[in-house]
Amino acid sequence: MSDRLPGSVLFCCTMNSVRSPMAEGILKALYPKQVFVDSAGVRKQPVDPLAVEVMDEIGLDISKHRSKTFDDLEDSSFDLIISLSPEAQHSAVDMTRTMACDVEFWNTFDPTIVEGTREQRLEAYREVRDGLMKRIRARFVRPTASAGGGD
Repeated sequence: MSDRLPGSVLFCCTMNSVRSPMAEGILKALYPKQVFVDSAGVRKQPVDPLAVEVMDEIGLDISKHRSKTFDDLEDSSFDLIISLSPEAQHSAVDMTRTMACDVEFWNTFDPTIVEGTREQRLEAYREVRDGLMKRIRARFVRPTASAGGGD
């Protein structure tokens, strides 16, 4: 793994309504000026209210997120694409056939399939949020300043 942060990262999942908006919100909060972050889905669906709620619990507001598909992306040039669902992984691989870009597959549980009480469902969303936070913190380590300075 490089000790440099990528300049641009795209998170993608199936609907761009839960997992990828969560990941986008987390990485943007960690590196607001250092990394351009976007997200997309194979299909789009409005941001999930339970995703908004569990992100709000950690002080991150994704309520204004607007879901988009790969075709809706204004910029399709990324240094790194992280797909969070098998379906999105196929689209990411297709997208990168014509560009130099790293693709990582982080198969992430879809909490929308959990049934039960509201609290049981929220707990599934929290587990996804916390798992993404842990993985993002581990993957995107803040570079240490080099002894020689410079940029």
